[in-house]
Amino acid sequence: MLKIAWLVLVMLVFGLLAWLANARAPESVRAMLIVALPVIAVVAFVLYRDNYSRESLRRALQSMQARASGFFESAMDPIISIDEDQRIVLFNAAAEAAFRWPRRAVLGQPVDMLIPERFHAAHRAYVSEFGKTGVTSRRMGGLNALTGLRANGEQFPIEASISQHEENGRKLLTIVLRDATLRMRSEDLLSRSEGRLRAILDSAMDGIITVDDQQKIVLFNAAAEKMFGCPQDQAMGGPLSWFIPDRFRSAHARHIEQFATTGVTSRRMGGARVVTGLRRNGEEFPIDASISQLTEGTAKFYTVILRDVSERIRTLESLARSKEELRQLASAAISAREHEQKRIARELHDELAQSMSALKMDITLIRTSAPAPDGVLAKRLDRMEGQIDATIAAMRRIAADLRPLLLDDLGLAAALRSLVGEFRRQHKVQCELTLPDEDLDLPVAHASAVFRIVQESLTNIGKHARATRVDVTVAIDDEKVDVKISDDGVGFATDAPRKADSYGLLGVRERAFLLGGEAHVTSAPGLGTRVEVHLPVAAAATGASV
Repeated sequence: MLKIAWLVLVMLVFGLLAWLANARAPESVRAMLIVALPVIAVVAFVLYRDNYSRESLRRALQSMQARASGFFESAMDPIISIDEDQRIVLFNAAAEAAFRWPRRAVLGQPVDMLIPERFHAAHRAYVSEFGKTGVTSRRMGGLNALTGLRANGEQFPIEASISQHEENGRKLLTIVLRDATLRMRSEDLLSRSEGRLRAILDSAMDGIITVDDQQKIVLFNAAAEKMFGCPQDQAMGGPLSWFIPDRFRSAHARHIEQFATTGVTSRRMGGARVVTGLRRNGEEFPIDASISQLTEGTAKFYTVILRDVSERIRTLESLARSKEELRQLASAAISAREHEQKRIARELHDELAQSMSALKMDITLIRTSAPAPDGVLAKRLDRMEGQIDATIAAMRRIAADLRPLLLDDLGLAAALRSLVGEFRRQHKVQCELTLPDEDLDLPVAHASAVFRIVQESLTNIGKHARATRVDVTVAIDDEKVDVKISDDGVGFATDAPRKADSYGLLGVRERAFLLGGEAHVTSAPGLGTRVEVHLPVAAAATGASV
């Protein structure tokens, strides 16, 4: 339209110019038109510029309204505008979804339809008061959630802010709101979780202390109160060093700093050692502790879980004393048994065997000095001589089992060679003995233990292993004696229950324990058995003597 008007004006100007060019126009008229033409051109330009500016403003306004409408419709939060009479003039798609009302049903209606009846008067008064303040916008309800009303009568919590502006001489108020149901439900769950966590922490039997990166206490549960004798209100905000003996504080601070740099979420404090705590009355006590770290934003927190192990330490100390007393008692019992066996073996060898030998000599004398006996008497003398030989052999075997005289007379090496040789002859099994080049110069208790360990191991192999080869190795250095006995027999499951009448391996472990050593048995079905014993030589000074 503006272009057509401008075209008409141009044509009019050109028509006047053509008429002026016509000689028939009076001179006065031509002079007046020549003066008027510039004025007409300026007026035409001004009119065009004003019309163009208004058209541009109109288009910009239409574009802005379209963008605003698109913004309102695409907004995720409900947006409601009301006039001075508090009637709804704008209701976006999010508001439809929140209040379950279609737009056509609410436009022009009082905003009260979206508010529970008990809040109508207060809401109208609040909106009216806000309209008089001149404030452009503010939050509604302060920090408290408001209440909305859906089309189905359901009430729900909302958060809202209100703003005001004038449009075409009338005041409009716009409310932007948000359904707070999920947030309030989350806060309620969080509050309940925090309550449950607090109840769990306070009911925990272990002390739990949380400190910040300045090692100031931010959590101190009931068990920690009881453990350290310090009320929670006094501990909160205080330094953790209150509960650490002075001599350990610098080391503890370094430990926390190193732990913070590791990135490890949790670990035991003090390694395998028990650490020391300090009660508020100055009493020190042993504790087990583990530490964990958590980062929240830029803040780092450390949580220490503590357990008072005073009773456990006392029990362990008492158990250790009892164990040592039992070890000494068992060592004394074994020593007494070895002494007794040694005495009996010596008596069997020196007295009974000699007496039996004298009887055999008497029988021989009777044979040579008496008249030729008849056949019956000769047979009886032969039988007596055979029984004496069998009795002497039995006594020597019994004496060797009780206490091999070779061990006392010729030493451990000779006793082991005799033991291995007897095993070969008795069981027809290949048995190899490996001894160090130097003499086995061991204390009596150690020599007896090594001999008995080899003896009991070979006895077990002979009874159960069904082996074809056995290897016995004894090695010695300045610190320990190592004994290894291995076979290629049927083996057994080491985790199987011990038979009621099986004491061989138990005896091996007992002898090693009594001398402060250790014994290890490795076996599996079909893979043979390996017994390894390590006896510290340093224990010789305190070991049992035989």
